[in-house]
Amino acid sequence: CTLIDEKERELMRFLATGMRLLLVLCLLLSLGLATACSRSDDAGGGEETAVSDSSSSSDDESGEKKRQRKKDKDGEDDEEDEEEAVPIEVVSLVRGQIESVLRFSTNLEAENEVQVFAEAERRITHLMVEEGDDVAKGQLLLRLQDEAQRTEVARVESQLAKAKREYERQTNLWEQQLISEETYSEATVNLEQLELALRDAKRELGYTEVRAPIKGTITERFVNVGDQVTVNQHLFDIVDFDSIVARVYVPEKELYRLQPGQVARLFAEAAGTDARTGTVDRLAPRVDPKSGTVKVTVAIPRSENLLPGMYVTVELITEVHEDAVLVPKKALVYDADQIFVFRMKDDETVERLLIQAALQDRDHIEPAGILEAGDRVVVGGQSSLKDGSMVRLVGTEQPG
Repeated sequence: CTLIDEKERELMRFLATGMRLLLVLCLLLSLGLATACSRSDDAGGGEETAVSDSSSSSDDESGEKKRQRKKDKDGEDDEEDEEEAVPIEVVSLVRGQIESVLRFSTNLEAENEVQVFAEAERRITHLMVEEGDDVAKGQLLLRLQDEAQRTEVARVESQLAKAKREYERQTNLWEQQLISEETYSEATVNLEQLELALRDAKRELGYTEVRAPIKGTITERFVNVGDQVTVNQHLFDIVDFDSIVARVYVPEKELYRLQPGQVARLFAEAAGTDARTGTVDRLAPRVDPKSGTVKVTVAIPRSENLLPGMYVTVELITEVHEDAVLVPKKALVYDADQIFVFRMKDDETVERLLIQAALQDRDHIEPAGILEAGDRVVVGGQSSLKDGSMVRLVGTEQPG
């Protein structure tokens, strides 16, 4: 028993010693952990400080960059402000005459133009006219060989004179009832036949003289003296230059603007650049259902020196305004079916104005209101403009 108790006490001392060692180890372990945590906290604080310092430095750099960018942007804005002043050219509007015209192209023609043909087969003995000669209606142009025809006329006239005397004698006898009715009728018929024969002979003689069927000018001669002509051979062309006209075809919607006597202008390249004058002679009484046009005939006086066949541009003047504000067409800006102009203001900006044309010609339009004489409108550089754009003048301002 004493031995057992001794062993139990040794066991208890061993266990107590082990417990004390375990406690010491636990304490040392606790102290080591605490020290490690303290060092970790110190390292973390340093890193936070470094991050804070880095962030502060980055913020300073960012601010500097922002200030630099702002400075650059301000410089660019200044440059853009300078670039917005668009260079333009302007004209000052003036007042003047403007006409509304309808413009067409056609070839001139003579209404009175004839071709002269031979009516008998003979030789030409006399030629009375030459190309370019003016002739009157009925004037002798040439004479054909006519001896046979004159002889025939003289022969028939002689027979007719004899027949007349015989007829008078037979009439006296018939009134005295000394001859039969048959004898008297034969004398009457013979006289009538000879009268018809004389007409035929004179007509054949007339064919030997070729006369002008109208007044005009010989434009072409096709024969010479001594030529043997045949029936229906072409001898001359005659044109009445007082009958030269231009025929144009006007859309029916414009018909209400036309009337006889209206002034027309004509331009023929072959006759120079000067305008010629004509007048509306007549309007056709019907509309062509296929083309929807009306034929308008423009008469041209001979004094204008235009020739048949010339190609001309015809301007029919439908309306005239004597004191209109004239806007050059080069100032117009088209947007779809609308017309705009840019008017320059005193503050070196422009305003975009919608206008409507009251009248227009080749170079100008008359606006319906809005613009006045003296207004400055842009005629160059308007493609880069918008309403309110800053502008600067290039060159010298010109009157419109």
